Amino acid sequence: MKDFLPVCREDMLKRNWEQVDFTFVIGDAYVDHPSFGPAIISRILESHGYRIGIIAQPDWKDEKSIDVFGEPRLGFLVSAGNMDSMVNHYSVSKKRRSKDFFTPGGEMGKRPDHATVVYCNLIRRTYKNKPIIIGGIEASLRRMAHYDYWDDCLKRSVLLDSQADILSYGMGEKSMVEIADALNSGIPVKDITFINGTVYQTKSLENLSEYITLPSYADLQSDKLNYARSFYIQYCNTDAFSGKVLAEPYDNTYVVQNPMSKPLTQEEMDSVYALPYMRTYHPCYEKAGGIDAIKEVKFSLISNRGCFGGCSFCALTFHQGRIIQTRSHRSIIDEAKEIIKDPDFKGYIHDVGGPTANFRHSSCQKQLTKGVCIHKQCLFPKPCKNLTVDHTDYLALLRKLRALPNVKKVFIRSGIRFDYIMADPDDTFFREMCRYHISGQLKVAPEHISDAVLSKMGKPENSVYKSFCKKYAKINKELGKPQYLVPYLMSSHPGSTLKEAIALAEYLRDLGYMPEQVQDFYPTPSTISTCMYYTGVDPRTMEPVYIAKNPHEKAMQRALIQYKNPKNYELVHEALVQAHRTDLIGYDKKCLIKPRNTKDINGRAKAKKKNSAPLTAAEKKYGISFEKYDSMINAAKSQSSNQNTRRKKRKR
Repeated sequence: MKDFLPVCREDMLKRNWEQVDFTFVIGDAYVDHPSFGPAIISRILESHGYRIGIIAQPDWKDEKSIDVFGEPRLGFLVSAGNMDSMVNHYSVSKKRRSKDFFTPGGEMGKRPDHATVVYCNLIRRTYKNKPIIIGGIEASLRRMAHYDYWDDCLKRSVLLDSQADILSYGMGEKSMVEIADALNSGIPVKDITFINGTVYQTKSLENLSEYITLPSYADLQSDKLNYARSFYIQYCNTDAFSGKVLAEPYDNTYVVQNPMSKPLTQEEMDSVYALPYMRTYHPCYEKAGGIDAIKEVKFSLISNRGCFGGCSFCALTFHQGRIIQTRSHRSIIDEAKEIIKDPDFKGYIHDVGGPTANFRHSSCQKQLTKGVCIHKQCLFPKPCKNLTVDHTDYLALLRKLRALPNVKKVFIRSGIRFDYIMADPDDTFFREMCRYHISGQLKVAPEHISDAVLSKMGKPENSVYKSFCKKYAKINKELGKPQYLVPYLMSSHPGSTLKEAIALAEYLRDLGYMPEQVQDFYPTPSTISTCMYYTGVDPRTMEPVYIAKNPHEKAMQRALIQYKNPKNYELVHEALVQAHRTDLIGYDKKCLIKPRNTKDINGRAKAKKKNSAPLTAAEKKYGISFEKYDSMINAAKSQSSNQNTRRKKRKR
């Protein structure tokens, strides 16, 4: 009989268990759904015969809060949750968020900052010698020395600060079972050093035959360039086939990273998603209002993992790897049928995808045996000549899903890689996507329009996005569908100066589009972009990169993308003056904002004179009274409109 895993001692006793094998401490509320990492790991271990007890969001100030099940037979598992706890808590401006979507009722403060470290230290105070295994996105991306944006410093491996014994990085299905089996067989935790996808601590490297020694933590602290070099070595060793053992020296110890676990086969992926998930949050959260995070994924289907897109600001290379892993059509269809049975299902499958929805196979055949290219990307700066571009399998899957009974529409809402679509000579997928899988708008991520910034982002040139826009418009016109593109844009990414930010604002002006949301670059752990932000160089080339670190400049770059918002006027004005672009302050249709005072007029007049461009009609006629002129024009328009309305009424 399907049921949630035990969350209290009473649940454990109902199962006639005297003891759990592993106590799983997590920073999120307990949601038993395959979109939540702790649910996958706990169900996989359960399928291998291990007894798992869940302690979700314990009170880290109370040592008794992790003693719900007593001492576990084999050890503790610890995860901060589906997000890094610091990203969960703070916006890019380091302001405390008002809501936690992974907590009952959205309540903030139910987990600590740096949750992995805090939970482990809490456990260690009571169970000094019990094995602790950490995992999840927070541990995975902090597995070696890393830059912490929130404390603005270089931090040690989370393995050391947490006092854990083993760190399982990546998705963890294979490594966690191997760790459990090793502990169950009686191998001391300090001797479990042979499992791929893990990081451990050791006093000596004499038992290693082939490895790369990274710069020591002391060297990283003394020179940021050492960190850039170290990071790029790590980046080039994230592949399961070609990756080497890495050793990072500290004062009296080493942190050793084994190569990444091999990608799951399709059969293995299918088995993961066929486990007996309850597919929702634990009923104990109902009174508090439930868990909002389930809403976006409850009626969505994960079809793949991994990404060979290689965006600089994305941590997927470090966490899931670049090799695509997919589920079979049968597995996905079976899950879709389960979704359809849900009483809350309204006929809409919200998404079919993964990190990149339209990746359904490896980028080339070589990857399946030799891994990814170490110093080359599949799509950047241009698509590789060996790239396999084929949407046939994904298209066939979508057709099967939309043919299911009681399914009204199947949406694609996870990332679509538009440059991959443009590399496909067959437009069948493009046309069917527009016809069947969009409802009014398609969200895509060009991120910027400056090629200088895009090159730092690892994104294609702006010309590719322009071509995509034209083709999208053409296909929708042929289909008779008035559908639009919603571009995701990023401000303040390394390489972006005020000049590039203004160019982006001018692009939006010409496009006639004003985004409601803008993502200011967020330096999260273990991305190339974060390394640039901290070191000031591109670790791939070691060339200097401009970094907008000043919070005020970052605010100006962000405001420029939403220059029409009255709240942003002061910031936009300051940015234009600072960048010597006062030609964009005025009443001309090419201007971004209107003038506000005499200083503006004088500044604009000088700018016009310098550029040998004539003053606007407003400046010639009304001198400095711009606000009055604007008011007069609006009043005249209103009066004219009222007169026309009265004439029409008299004619009737």
